[in-house]
Amino acid sequence: MKTTSCSLALATLILGAPAYADTAGTSDIASPVSADAPAAWQPEDGDRIVFNVLRKGKEFGTHTVTFDVESDDSFTASSTVDLRAGLGPITVFRYELEATETWRDGELIALTGRTNDDGDDEYVQASLEGDALSVNGSAYSGPAPLGIIPSSHWNIQQAFSDELLSTESGELLDTSVDKIGREMLTVGGEEVETTHYRLVSDITVDLWYDDQSRWVKLAFEARGQQIEYVLTDLY
Repeated sequence: MKTTSCSLALATLILGAPAYADTAGTSDIASPVSADAPAAWQPEDGDRIVFNVLRKGKEFGTHTVTFDVESDDSFTASSTVDLRAGLGPITVFRYELEATETWRDGELIALTGRTNDDGDDEYVQASLEGDALSVNGSAYSGPAPLGIIPSSHWNIQQAFSDELLSTESGELLDTSVDKIGREMLTVGGEEVETTHYRLVSDITVDLWYDDQSRWVKLAFEARGQQIEYVLTDLY
């Protein structure tokens, strides 16, 4: 199951097909981020992004990103995802992800990730090697362009990229994104003005970021089942 994130792993389970069908080529190592991409949101030490994940309006897991800021130009972002679906006491689907990104001077310089995708184990390790990232993953091993954005959603530059690095398996994933427009959302009891983006592929995934480039919502539908990320507090 090759997807850009846990949110799309669930879509794959429901649809029975990869959420992103195409794997990007590796011959072009130019940065996949558009030149007109806004600056990413800059975390402070200890910041946490916490989403409750809803399936048809009912909670079935959480997605948390925690930031450890070492200096003005260096930090780590650690993602923890735990999703479970069941029938009574019986678990019929389980997804767990642990991934850590290391950033320096606005660029990803290292990534480690381990995923249990309902019994299928995936992994990725990536580190800086010359003018590219060297990736060793369960789906892909080889170079990735310096400046590539990982598929962890918190970085708004994901919505301005034509290629992402999977935090599950190291796969290089082709993406196509449409800007839908401005929307007002209620987040943690606050009214927040956001921009809505749509990632279009085998399924459609919607992402919202506010004017500070903070990730505030995610949603998609698969076979009539609405999946929604609800932010617990505005960070």
